[in-house]
Amino acid sequence: MTDGNTVYDIVILGGGSGGYACALRAVDLGKSVLLVEKDKAGGTCLHYGCIPTKALLHAGEVADLSRDGIQFGIKTTLSGIDMSGVHSYKDGIVGRLYKGLQGTLKSRGVTYLEGAGKLVSPTAVEVDGQRYEGRHVVLATGSQPKWFPGFEPDGERILTSEHALKLDRVPASVVILGAGAIGVEFASIWRSFGADVTIVEALPNLVPLEDKDSSKLLERAFRKRKIAFHTGTKASKVEKTDSGVKVSLENGKEVEAEIMLVAVGRGPVSADLGYEQQGVQLDRGFVKVDEYCQTAVETISAVGDLIATPQFAHVGFQEGILVAERLAGLQVMPIDYAGIPRITYSDPEVASVGYTSEQATEKYGEIKEVSYNLAANGKSLILQTQGAVKVIAAKDGPVVGVHMVGARVGELLAEAQLIYNWEAFPAEVAQFIHGHPSQSEAIGEAHLALAGKPLHFHN
Repeated sequence: MTDGNTVYDIVILGGGSGGYACALRAVDLGKSVLLVEKDKAGGTCLHYGCIPTKALLHAGEVADLSRDGIQFGIKTTLSGIDMSGVHSYKDGIVGRLYKGLQGTLKSRGVTYLEGAGKLVSPTAVEVDGQRYEGRHVVLATGSQPKWFPGFEPDGERILTSEHALKLDRVPASVVILGAGAIGVEFASIWRSFGADVTIVEALPNLVPLEDKDSSKLLERAFRKRKIAFHTGTKASKVEKTDSGVKVSLENGKEVEAEIMLVAVGRGPVSADLGYEQQGVQLDRGFVKVDEYCQTAVETISAVGDLIATPQFAHVGFQEGILVAERLAGLQVMPIDYAGIPRITYSDPEVASVGYTSEQATEKYGEIKEVSYNLAANGKSLILQTQGAVKVIAAKDGPVVGVHMVGARVGELLAEAQLIYNWEAFPAEVAQFIHGHPSQSEAIGEAHLALAGKPLHFHN
């Protein structure tokens, strides 16, 4: 039970990835914590983002395998997609994780309060008219889907990702604005379910924040999957028609579809929560913090999608832990955001850590890089996937970037993360021969080639 007279060590506003990670680490360090959440513990990631979208992507993978079983000598057919059954599968996973998280928060001693909170002083939040004091306040109110004027979602023909997760049918056709992770993941889902998909991206490439070679590999794969895309052009307007929507592009083309998904990113949830009134500085809605997630107000920190750092749940985890440890008096190090793993779970997956070729050249000057084609990897051939593992090293220096495209390559990123963050040299990684046959061999082969002793190398 919460008590309005209790002064907590930390009051956390927002129970998503950043907020609950901060709460769990803080109670482990002996702090009393009040965690306030207006919706459900777990936030966007658990309920409206990472987990449900990945469940849909796996359902799409099952659909593709059913449709294409004959290439493996298995006589399967796909008779249809039962979206109610797909949602039941998805919601079952979310439900189990939510129940587990609730139990974890309770068993670890986090005081949890469901309600809409607002910052009312540098050391207090108000929830449903009740004031709660803390020696420190952590803001973790997350993000929400963005859209442009003229492209406002209506939940029927123009959707956000949250609407799309609840769609009760497979649309015949979809146009998607935005080719970041959300856009290409939903493109992958709907194409696997049988929809015609067209992506519109203002920047020159799909997944534009990734290395250009990764973007090109994904574009090649999407062409093969018959996912259409228009890059380097913006949508100028959308009109509702009898059958759906008609989207006009700045390049003069028009795209008609049953529905439109607006996937142009997520913006911070910071308006009307009392932040600026208490001295918290905002920039385009994002809370401004230093490298330790500390705001301009000594008693207030902020983490997760609310601050202008990469919008991944695992970034929120790391920031929440950093703040908890800092407030407990432990020595903490600023986060190297380049060392955070990045995965887009489309088919094929795109995974990376460290710097792109362009970024590495700018930072280190001369670089060496090797791209190992998965066509030479036995396990990738068994999985019938195409792509590559690209490794970038500073000249006579450590590995500074790893970029991968292919089925399941996200699972390879743990090793790549260690290589980058431990500043390993190619020759050090090349000492370790990877299990055969495995996709991890592609990482080993790339490092062998960079170290000057290639084995089965095909560039």
